[in-house]
Amino acid sequence: MGAGSASFEIIRSLAEKLPVMICPRWVTTSVQPIAVSDVLQYLIAALPAEHVNGEVIEIGGSKIETYRSMILEYARMRQLRRWLIRVPVLTPRLSSYWLDFVTSVPPSITRPLIEGLKTEVVCANDKAQILFPHIRPLSYLQALQTDIDRQDPGDFAEAFAAGRNVAFRCKDGILSDCRRVVVAAPVDAVRDLLHSMGGGMGWLYADRLWRLRGWLDKLLGGVGMRRRRIRLIPLQASDELDFWRVQEASENRLLLRAEMKVPGEAWLQFRFAPLADGRTDLRNIASFEPRGLLGRLYWWSLYPLHLLIFRGMLRAIAKRAETRARDTGKESQRVLLANRGSHSTDIRETLSAR
Repeated sequence: MGAGSASFEIIRSLAEKLPVMICPRWVTTSVQPIAVSDVLQYLIAALPAEHVNGEVIEIGGSKIETYRSMILEYARMRQLRRWLIRVPVLTPRLSSYWLDFVTSVPPSITRPLIEGLKTEVVCANDKAQILFPHIRPLSYLQALQTDIDRQDPGDFAEAFAAGRNVAFRCKDGILSDCRRVVVAAPVDAVRDLLHSMGGGMGWLYADRLWRLRGWLDKLLGGVGMRRRRIRLIPLQASDELDFWRVQEASENRLLLRAEMKVPGEAWLQFRFAPLADGRTDLRNIASFEPRGLLGRLYWWSLYPLHLLIFRGMLRAIAKRAETRARDTGKESQRVLLANRGSHSTDIRETLSAR
C-alpha cells in the first residue's frame, strides 16, 4: 500500500475511473495488504538483527481484506459511488487486457499480478510479531488515509529529462503540466518577482481570465479571488493569495494549493535554481489530483486553456524578471558613475586648493 506500488495504482485507477465495474471472482480473494512505510520499518529492523538470519518472515498489515473491499474503501474515502458486479466468466487474461486499457501500469506488470490474484496472500505465521514486537503495522484504512491526504504533488524533475522544456506527466494519480524556461536574471530577482505576483499586481498574463475564474468560484460558493490592496512580501507558508494558499515558500520553491471549488486537489508550483552563468532555471508545474471521472473531465476540458495561460505566464515572468535585472544593472552603473564623478570633483577641488 502506497504511492508507486503497482497493486495500489491498479486499485486507484479502477476506483477513480470506473463508476461501474464488471469484476471476476478474484475480487473476493483474501489478501493482507501492508503499507510501504511498514515494509521499510521491517527491512531496517532486520539489518542489525542477527537472530533472524535464515528465517522466512511473512509480513502483512493488521487486517485481512479482499480486492473488493479495498476498491470500495478507497472509493468511500474519495467520496465516490462505485458499483462492483461480479461475474464468473471473466478470466485473469481478459482482466489483464482491460487493465492495460484503464490503468497506466505496464502490461509486463499487470498480467503477472492478475494471474497471481487467484491465490490468497495472507500471512501463514506470526513470526513478524514475535521477532519484531515493536512494529505495529497499519491497517489498510490507515495506510490509505496516509496516501490520500497528500500535501505535496512532487516536483516531477524527471519530466524535464533530455533538456525538454515542456512535458506532461501522469504519476501516482496526479496529472501535471510541466514547463521550463531559462531566465536571463539572477535567482534572487526571479524569486522576488514570484513572491510579488497575485493580488494587485495580477498574474502578468491573462489576468482577466484569473479574475473570471475567481468570480465563478465565488458564484459556486467558493472563496473567490480574495484580492487585497496590501499584503506582506515575501510570502510565507499559510498566506492567502487570491484563491490559493501558500503551502511552501522556500529558497528554491514556491508551492500554492488551490482553495477554489474543484473536483479534486490542485497545486501550482514554481521551482527556481541558479545557473553557473548568473541566469536562472525556472520551472512552472500545474498539478491536479482528479476525484473520479468528473475530475478528469474537468482537467481535460480546461487543458487547452491551461496550455495558453501557463505558457504565457511563464514567458511574462521571464520577460519581467529580465527587464527588472537590466534596470537594476543600469541604475547601479549610474550610481557608480555618479560616485566616480563626485570623487573626481573632490580631487580637483583638493588640487586647486593646494
